[in-house]
Amino acid sequence: MTAEEFMRAVVARGHGGSEVLESVTVPIPEPGFGQVRIRVEAATVQPVDLATRSGALVEAGLMAARERTGIGWDVAGVIDGIGAGVGTFATGQRVIGLRDLLDVPLGAYAEHLVLDATAVASAPPGVSAAAAATLPLNGLTALQSLDLLGLSAGDTVLVTGAAGAVGGFAVELAGRRGLRVVAQAGPGDETWVRDRGARWIVARDTRDLADDVRRLVPGGVDGALDTAGLGVRALAAVRTRGAYVTVVGGSAPPPLRGVRVHQQWISADGTALAELAAMDLTLRVAGTLPFERAAEAHDRLAAGGMRGRLVLVPAERT
Repeated sequence: MTAEEFMRAVVARGHGGSEVLESVTVPIPEPGFGQVRIRVEAATVQPVDLATRSGALVEAGLMAARERTGIGWDVAGVIDGIGAGVGTFATGQRVIGLRDLLDVPLGAYAEHLVLDATAVASAPPGVSAAAAATLPLNGLTALQSLDLLGLSAGDTVLVTGAAGAVGGFAVELAGRRGLRVVAQAGPGDETWVRDRGARWIVARDTRDLADDVRRLVPGGVDGALDTAGLGVRALAAVRTRGAYVTVVGGSAPPPLRGVRVHQQWISADGTALAELAAMDLTLRVAGTLPFERAAEAHDRLAAGGMRGRLVLVPAERT
């Protein structure tokens, strides 16, 4: 094989801290039937990447242990290869996509990524690749969680962690559905959350979340989207026979008082992703780093307190 047939990628060698991330040279993957290959321009650093790298997902039984694990779910880039059976995309098209398989040898932290065409959509117009890459995982998580809640226009919804990556999208999307949003946020985020469409604010550090919510919405909200994994604390703010969805694995409370309780598990959906890309949602980039500094990006995300997402890009694009 020639040098042009290889690429650089970042993988986790075993499991542990950010030191297990390493750059490797591997053959450029070829798209199969129904797949496209993307020349990666940006890949977002997500909490699930940290959980994959640390081995937490292996311990939870969500993936098998392997010597080398691919890292990275979100991607933005340009299609440079198309497999048979794909008629919806063209070479040179700017796209975004989501890898939703956990147990893979290569992820989005790579110069090229092959995805099923059904997991890909045209990139949002007029935004950078780094900004576009922040949409797939968090935007789809918010959208699919709201679908699970099954609320109607005029209903009330509590969004915990409303200033976070998933929570921010959830507030915006809920408002567009005509829902009245109670947002849990810190004092420094109140203005931002209100600007996204929240009607009421409850303090992030409150000890009595349910009491605070019920003072604003007597009887309790119709549903709660718990992006912060608060469990029974958020459930207590929901009316009897309402709905609750968590996006944090293992945090789902029992279905007390007839509340419908769901754990939302993300799935790639190119059609829904295309709808999100057309909505002009708020895309937040906390910073960009070259792929070679992926370990630093993981450490910065683990330290917390970040608004928006860190994005890894090819070195020449930093």
